[in-house]
Amino acid sequence: MDFDAVRAMGRANPVSFDHLASGVSPDDTALIATTSGTTGRPKLALLSHRNLLSMAWNLGLSDPKKDTDEFVSFLPLAWMGEQMMASSSALLFGFCVNFPEEPDTVREDIREIGPHLIFSPPRVWENMAASVRVKVMESTPFKRFLFNTFLPMGTRYAAKVLAGEAPGLVDRLGKKLADACLFRALRDRLGFSRVRSASTGGAPLGPDTFAFFHALGVNLKQIYGQTEIAGISCIHRDGEIAVETVGHPIEETEIRISEEGEVLSKSPAVFQGYLNNPEATAETVEDGWLKSGDAGFFTDDGQLVIIDRLSDVMDMQGGLRFSPQFIENKLKFSTFVQEAVVFGRGREHIAAIICLDADIAGRWAEAEQLTYTTYQDLAAKPELYDLIQSEVERVNESLQEGTEIRRFALLFKELDADDGELTRTRKIRRKIIEQRYGDLITALYNGTGNLNLTACIRYQDGSEREMCGLITVRDVPVPARTPET
Repeated sequence: MDFDAVRAMGRANPVSFDHLASGVSPDDTALIATTSGTTGRPKLALLSHRNLLSMAWNLGLSDPKKDTDEFVSFLPLAWMGEQMMASSSALLFGFCVNFPEEPDTVREDIREIGPHLIFSPPRVWENMAASVRVKVMESTPFKRFLFNTFLPMGTRYAAKVLAGEAPGLVDRLGKKLADACLFRALRDRLGFSRVRSASTGGAPLGPDTFAFFHALGVNLKQIYGQTEIAGISCIHRDGEIAVETVGHPIEETEIRISEEGEVLSKSPAVFQGYLNNPEATAETVEDGWLKSGDAGFFTDDGQLVIIDRLSDVMDMQGGLRFSPQFIENKLKFSTFVQEAVVFGRGREHIAAIICLDADIAGRWAEAEQLTYTTYQDLAAKPELYDLIQSEVERVNESLQEGTEIRRFALLFKELDADDGELTRTRKIRRKIIEQRYGDLITALYNGTGNLNLTACIRYQDGSEREMCGLITVRDVPVPARTPET
């Protein structure tokens, strides 16, 4: 119903708010939330007041919130994560929700407010880490020296803490020196001078990005959940943060792993079902257990590890199993890479389609005195291929033998949610990409060096046009490995 029509109803039939509220039950539907639609068309999840408030209460037991806290709401309320913080948790605990003046002033507004709580999807954290590195590249030699000297000190200290080890005297002194000379000012510049709890969810965060913020002294935590469980089922507790896990289940939430390796959840926050879709509801909830569609397992200390979407875990031709998401996250930690899609199901080797970060790659090209006109022109430059190949080779050195990326191509456009290639939370829609770029995927495996590719792009006004261009497919040498590696 149009909101103006709702207001007109209120004027025509004035009824007290208290009277309306008294007729609401905790089990009445409070919110109809759109799922991200990773594996198909988005569905409408029905969530009750009990679903939302039980989740917020139990999350608060695991990650405390105070009525004196400040929070900045800068993400769409259509996303379940923002409903979880800016609506449910804020109403329950009474902390202050601030809104940016304009979309372009978010960074400045966060710095001005200095929030105690911050929650963002991985792409926001990845962009912040990339922007720091870009600004360091453009800063004075002295500032670059400070960053390159003290960041490794913070990284070593954070690595020991995250591994559950006690940092030695040298590491503690190095961290204090780095904090005084660099990290305190950098946290203030990012708006994190008062942050007590920072969390990320909605998609996996790359371990390098995670470690980067802990090196700066930001208490970043992974959370895990889905729209159908009102947003969250697991979170890291203070002192129990591990890069590869998403933490322990929150209070009143049970999690088990099915025989197929799927993560199943049960809690008071499990949704009421999908709107007008009983078949999908029956497929998703069985005997009170919510199916996540994710593959995972528990560590020895009871923390949950998410491998990938159950349908996305791939077997290569020789039977070697790998997670494309794991490799994609490693690629995306590069400041020059915005998105990456990895292939290899039933193939003899792994290949990737990579999208440049237009802003950062463009600045690098300008510094190298490379002239270009458009993103498409930039992505076709041999110098950019050389740059990205060095990034791919770096990633390959950290991958299991047999799962290295052997071939890659730079796409002449960015992957876009408007084109259906990503969800609104920037998760990859693999089926769409495999259909749209089938010719390019074939070229990655049949030895083709160059390919004329045509793709359709959609503008915000709904209009469409075709893009055509020559794409190069580049081979990547496999790193030599010793028996120890």
